[in-house]
Amino acid sequence: MAVRIRMKKLGRRHRPFYRICAVDSRTPRDGRVLEELGTYDPMVPETDARAVLNGERINYWLSVGAQPSDKVGVLIKKYGAEGTHVEQQQAALARLAQVRQKPAMPEPAAEQEASETETPAAETPETGTPETGTPETGTPETSEAPAEQPADDTPAIDTPTEGTGD
Repeated sequence: MAVRIRMKKLGRRHRPFYRICAVDSRTPRDGRVLEELGTYDPMVPETDARAVLNGERINYWLSVGAQPSDKVGVLIKKYGAEGTHVEQQQAALARLAQVRQKPAMPEPAAEQEASETETPAAETPETGTPETGTPETGTPETSEAPAEQPADDTPAIDTPTEGTGD
């Protein structure tokens, strides 16, 4: 049995995603795999963060005679266990992790003006934040305003008034 290391295509139209797999050379491209060894996502904006490989398992399969495809061979050379771009890959993955962490959303201006006109809540001495706020962030907890009552759709009934005699 000849083993190949190649990419298995997943994803959808105009959004490709690949798994790097060890497969029997006789199986189709998206067929049964022996082991998944990493991923390649060409849609990631950071070029060096596109391929994530399991270097130990790739080295094992190469040691037992598996042949990588041309594209996978380039990825292994760059991002494998002893790859030439491993440091750049770690830096790119760290940058992407920072982008995913969103900063806390500031309170909208309309709610700030409304909270300033109300009586201020007692402040706690250690944080200087209102007691109604969350202790971690110090931002006041917002509660949704009650929804307006829908207009009454029943027609008005004319009631005769007493004392009006025509």
